[in-house]
Amino acid sequence: MTKCTVSPQRYRAVAVAALLIGAATACTAGPGGPGGRPSESGNPAAQQPGAGSPKSAAPRQGAPAAPQRGFTLVASGDVLPHESIIQQGRTDAGGDGYDFAPMLAGVKSVVSKADLAICHMETVYGEAGGPYSGYPAFVSPPQVAAGLKATGYDSCSTASNHTLDAGAAGIRRTLAAFDRAGLAHAGSARTAQEAARPALLRAGTAKVAQLAYTYGTNDYPLPEGQPWAVNLIDRGKILADARAARKAGADVVVVSLHWGTEWQDEPDEKQLSLGRALTASTTAGRPDIDLILGTHAHVPQAYEKVNGTYIVYGMGDQVAGTMFNHSGAQDDRGNMSSIGRFTFAPPVAPGKRWEVKKAEFVPQFFDLGSNRVLNLGAEDSGYGETRDHIRRIVLSRGAAKSGLTMGR
Repeated sequence: MTKCTVSPQRYRAVAVAALLIGAATACTAGPGGPGGRPSESGNPAAQQPGAGSPKSAAPRQGAPAAPQRGFTLVASGDVLPHESIIQQGRTDAGGDGYDFAPMLAGVKSVVSKADLAICHMETVYGEAGGPYSGYPAFVSPPQVAAGLKATGYDSCSTASNHTLDAGAAGIRRTLAAFDRAGLAHAGSARTAQEAARPALLRAGTAKVAQLAYTYGTNDYPLPEGQPWAVNLIDRGKILADARAARKAGADVVVVSLHWGTEWQDEPDEKQLSLGRALTASTTAGRPDIDLILGTHAHVPQAYEKVNGTYIVYGMGDQVAGTMFNHSGAQDDRGNMSSIGRFTFAPPVAPGKRWEVKKAEFVPQFFDLGSNRVLNLGAEDSGYGETRDHIRRIVLSRGAAKSGLTMGR
């Protein structure tokens, strides 16, 4: 099962080229956050005072280049509102509307402190007044988007096996709610133009592109005449989209993948082989992809550095109701997850990549008694066995040797 970005400057030639190669990254413009939080990337000249004058737009001859600043990116797993989650949102709003911020408050300090925060919205939204539903065909209240924004998220991947649960209308409602909340998005789109244009977010002094794809849509066919509505996993397409984003100015390319085998702690062979292929791809000696973020399996999976690039095979479910595994038994692993936190430093020389200088994971647990996300990395958080299980799985492919540590 199963999260794009603020709409960037429209590089028209690149957008046309991306459309021809079938690039399908969906994004919409939203207001940038405070301070160092991401903002919409528009015409650089237009963002400067007096940009209408060619003289003022040109840099002063001999002026030193502005120093580059690194940034911290956090990413988290599937937001999957079962009926119990929907009811809790109504209760937290006092019975009038829905409020999903309280259930995420436990990780707000982690999310909001990052320069760029990415979530994964697994389901689509319904009309403002409902009706809403949980499993098997999810239709969630649009107020979920406002709760994610209030927690500090900037962008969400929206490509999942549930993206077509309510057809093209569900995609339109979901992305419209993201627009209203000021959240960017990647993975689904309302128009071919929206699907094709590059997606860039600002973080530090970097432009970060987020792309998102899913393995499938639960056998729901793509809407007639809308092959761009949901991005499906295809290695050639992912790499073409990544290169197009790089040509459009992306310093860092992040790829969100809805993949893997449900309830399996270990990444499956498809994840391993695709991960190796994507991280091995380079252009002019520079990797095409800088970070891979996985969702779908319902359980935490390992982090691993492959070909010099971090892959999170699966972050697990950040928000979900009672989860039952394939044998029909309630399985607490379905409420365990991790937040990945990656600190990027500017390149050491022109043409080099932005490097991850610090990599961390923060263990989380969704407590079904309180319907709250708990930060298990915090001191005295309790749930020691759960935290130890998440840590063991996350580190199971040797990421500790690459420098990955548990954070708070």
